Amino acid sequence: MSEHLRTRSGNSPTLRIPASGAKFAYREFGTQAGIPLVVLTHLGANLDSWDPRIVDGLAEDRHVIAVGYRGVGGSTGHIRDSIEDMAEDMVSVIRALGYDRVDMFGLSMGGMVAQASAERAPELIDRLILAGSGPVGGPGLTEMTRITISISLRAVLTFKDPKVLLFFTRTSTGKKAAREYLARLKERTTARDKAVTPGVYRAQLAAVHRWGMRQPAALSQFTGPVLIVHGDSDRMVPPANANALTRQLRTSSVTVFPDSGHGVAFQNHRAFVDAARDFLRR
Repeated sequence: MSEHLRTRSGNSPTLRIPASGAKFAYREFGTQAGIPLVVLTHLGANLDSWDPRIVDGLAEDRHVIAVGYRGVGGSTGHIRDSIEDMAEDMVSVIRALGYDRVDMFGLSMGGMVAQASAERAPELIDRLILAGSGPVGGPGLTEMTRITISISLRAVLTFKDPKVLLFFTRTSTGKKAAREYLARLKERTTARDKAVTPGVYRAQLAAVHRWGMRQPAALSQFTGPVLIVHGDSDRMVPPANANALTRQLRTSSVTVFPDSGHGVAFQNHRAFVDAARDFLRR
């Protein structure tokens, strides 16, 4: 990609890179200049699950790389059921792409993978953004499987998209944000990623459960800057996880958005992108 050619989420090709015995699907946005920002999506998501307003907004002045998980969407290999194994994959992919320094942004489970990646290879990651995520042994994380299944079942019975109930508050603001978010996810009309299978949900829910079952770490080895973003009404990853993260990550700052659920970055995409770009700017 030319340094002066800007690629957006709607027209970026899906590429593949071999790493750790699999081929990982990825897309690049923005201009290929400066330290790349690697973005990792949430549980049960493929590359099309990225909100265009977020990746395009971040790519206004950054080289953004969205990487798919092993066995998900267009990525080959057996689905991972541990956060640590996903992190090992991501470190391998980044190195296979030829980078020795990146920033990383993770949504929900992606934030857990980002943390584990930073622990595994602290020299590889400069800055972290964690949205709607939690640390090892975080409060309430072992309940995510029950909550996800319960809310998804309710969504099916009421003919709603599960993302509406899982990610957004039921206030008028939350409902409006949910409608707009679902519409944005349909903006890419060609060369879409392969659908997520039920096996992906099972494996990733198990991975988050194991992450939540582990004993909390006293202090992270990662010492780079960290931006933590959370919604005050997040039912999947309780807001107490934001404070738990600050206790483990000594160089972190927290922004909590009001009237926001697990999809805090989607609901507040303009404010989130502005805060993230400020945080990432050298």
